[in-house]
Amino acid sequence: MASGWRPVFPSHTFPNVSFARPSDPISWIWKSRHRVAIASEDDFHHSSNSTYRTASSSLRADQEALLEKLLDHPPPSLQRPEDRFNGAYIIFFSLGIGGLLPWNFFVTAKEYWIFKLRNCSSPAPGEKPEDSDILNYLESYLSIASTVPSVLCLMANFLLVNRVSTHVRVLASLTVMLTIFVVMTVLVKVDTSSWTHGFFAVTITCMAVLSGTATIFNSSVFGMTGSFPMRNSQALISGGGMGGTISALAALVDLALSRDVTDSALAFFLTADVFLGLCVGLYLLLPRLEYARYYMRSVWPAHVFSGEEQLAQDSLNAPLVAPGSNISTTPPLRPILKKTAGLGFCIIYLLFITSIIFPAISTNIESLDKSSGSPWTTKFFIPLTAFLLFNFADLCGRQITAWVQVPGPRSKVLPGLVLLRTGLVPLFVFCNYQPRVHLQTVVFLSDIYPILFSSLLGFSNGYLSTLALIYGPKIVSRELAEATGVVMSFYMSLGLVFGSACSALLVHLI
Repeated sequence: MASGWRPVFPSHTFPNVSFARPSDPISWIWKSRHRVAIASEDDFHHSSNSTYRTASSSLRADQEALLEKLLDHPPPSLQRPEDRFNGAYIIFFSLGIGGLLPWNFFVTAKEYWIFKLRNCSSPAPGEKPEDSDILNYLESYLSIASTVPSVLCLMANFLLVNRVSTHVRVLASLTVMLTIFVVMTVLVKVDTSSWTHGFFAVTITCMAVLSGTATIFNSSVFGMTGSFPMRNSQALISGGGMGGTISALAALVDLALSRDVTDSALAFFLTADVFLGLCVGLYLLLPRLEYARYYMRSVWPAHVFSGEEQLAQDSLNAPLVAPGSNISTTPPLRPILKKTAGLGFCIIYLLFITSIIFPAISTNIESLDKSSGSPWTTKFFIPLTAFLLFNFADLCGRQITAWVQVPGPRSKVLPGLVLLRTGLVPLFVFCNYQPRVHLQTVVFLSDIYPILFSSLLGFSNGYLSTLALIYGPKIVSRELAEATGVVMSFYMSLGLVFGSACSALLVHLI
């Protein structure tokens, strides 16, 4: 999507059409669309492939029905192309994988971080390990290092929406992400036993930079999909779930086939390097698709209003603004926040609960039969239950939204389901979390419980968060879709920041 705001119908498309003539059907479509855009959000919620309508006057209903009828059969020059062979869907799905794969690989490579941060040697009997604090609270440190920069980068990205093109932001962020992972790949084979604290500082710094650039990438691409049909936003979000599943599977394969933790981590990070390079190629391919070009056209804003203003009737008849006109480069924040407040609460609280539990709590729940020494209870229990099950359930929840989209964006059931997830926190705390210092009680004395709880946590996170995210850009006018996508990403980061802070506190309390 271009950074500027321009007309939906360029002047060369209809050279003899005056948009001021009310008798002109194209003009009528133009005006009607933007009357719908500024109508009360309780009356119409229009998207490229869905319309949420509540009780309304018969006049507005008739106008909307006629508008939809005309847009379903546009003039030949406006005919919507089809997504041939689901090319755009596959590209957005792949970009979703690339957006979250780096973070998931960082979090999943727990055995590698433990190996690198323990001075590559065991302490003498009765001696406390030098880096026990770092090792015990590593997930919390990584979570904080990943979430705090995300909020700052999202704020910067919102200001850059109309100043720097999406193309530049996406390619720049992908390049930085690839560079960071190449550095981490090189460090796999470097002996860091003499500077573990320095290596820890490098790791946290890389995590912070990686998280910030990944946030810019994800929010920019998600904002771009706001101008596409809803299925493309869903593809991007589902791809993020697949990224987590791929990283969990890769970790299991590495554990099973590699006896050297450094060889395992090398294959792990090389996989991420290759996939990030693939994402660069796929993004460059996207504008070559006719379907994508149609929805990536520049969009003309009906009116940039402050929140209380109403669009004046004569502004609809105003002449088209030239590309060099003085238009505000910062999207209006107040109307976006007003329209997305309910969905924003759902996203913040969803990610707050999820990040309290995963990964700080769930990845430290050990098998009750660990003393048996079997590979299942020692080597594979945490990778399977905490990572693979959670990410696979999360992917399933996200993908189901491609066919089932209930409850709706204004339903009271959606925030109710979000609040119910609060009960998952004590369920995980009273599993066999180790080490336990202050809270010694373990209530769920079977390995089946963390398996069930991880599945429930992942599925509910994937399904409910995807619903809230794909609804957001569709309940605002199209010219605000990209900025709204950035705001929805900001809600996510806000929930992650609060959850990460509370998870570190909860870990110390246990």
